[in-house]
Amino acid sequence: MLNPWRLRLLVDLATYGTVRAVAQRGNLSASAVSQQLATLERETRTALLERTGRRVRLTAAGVLLAGRAREILAAMDAAEAELRGLADEPAGTVTLAVFQSAVHALAEPAVARVAERHPDVTVVLLELEPHESMPALRRGDVDVIITTTDFTGAELDPAIDLVPIAEDAVVLVLPEDHPLTERETVDLRACADQRWTFDVTGSYMSELATRLCREAGFEPAVICRFNNYMIALQHVEKGRSIALLPSLAADPRYRVAVRPLTPPVTRRITAAIRRPATPRPEITAVLSALRRYGARQALPEDPRARP
Repeated sequence: MLNPWRLRLLVDLATYGTVRAVAQRGNLSASAVSQQLATLERETRTALLERTGRRVRLTAAGVLLAGRAREILAAMDAAEAELRGLADEPAGTVTLAVFQSAVHALAEPAVARVAERHPDVTVVLLELEPHESMPALRRGDVDVIITTTDFTGAELDPAIDLVPIAEDAVVLVLPEDHPLTERETVDLRACADQRWTFDVTGSYMSELATRLCREAGFEPAVICRFNNYMIALQHVEKGRSIALLPSLAADPRYRVAVRPLTPPVTRRITAAIRRPATPRPEITAVLSALRRYGARQALPEDPRARP
């Protein structure tokens, strides 16, 4: 009989690539993970792993079983949800993946509200950018993601449900003494000769900022790239550059000036979940909390939105 715990270890290996990463995720030793995977091979009477020195990779049979294991584990989660649904109170674990600027402004308050109102629900919070979180959701590695609909392409995916959360402006972040702070709003064409701090290459904000600058008629002079908004804000605060950031990332603890763009630029923040065969009350509780803290302004209802 297949052991669900060992199947989950196999799925984690398919997702994260190394025994060490699986061990760290499960708070286990690497040797314990290897032993359990070897036991799974004996149980299935099939070679699931190819070993090369200290590294392992899945065989064709391993890839097949990992895919089936995701389906099996999802079915088990659904069965548990149905049983929990017989009770009055949501219970269970929800893995929530959030992009960086939404961690403190949206996710943490929502998680705190869930903990207060539904003590039997545990939320595991992960930081993942939009280009990472949607693949993780489709693989079944996470239950809920906060992302941006203009990046995911999920609107056309019948397996994914979208839940509107908020709209967030993209703003220009300047040193406090910068000449452009005299303006109430800033046209990016006035920034053609500036030095810029961007997010890392390939990220959502890097692609967006590059596109906006080019649409304004110039190629931005990017002098540094950081995958941490706090470091970017520190760089701007010291007068070394300017930046385009989501307003959620404009932490008031930093001595910077924030100006809206002319014309305004906004991004739609959306939660996404895999369309379940059976609703999971714990996920509904998390989505409700996210919508509560994300509603900076009313959004048009998405016809595919779930309650």
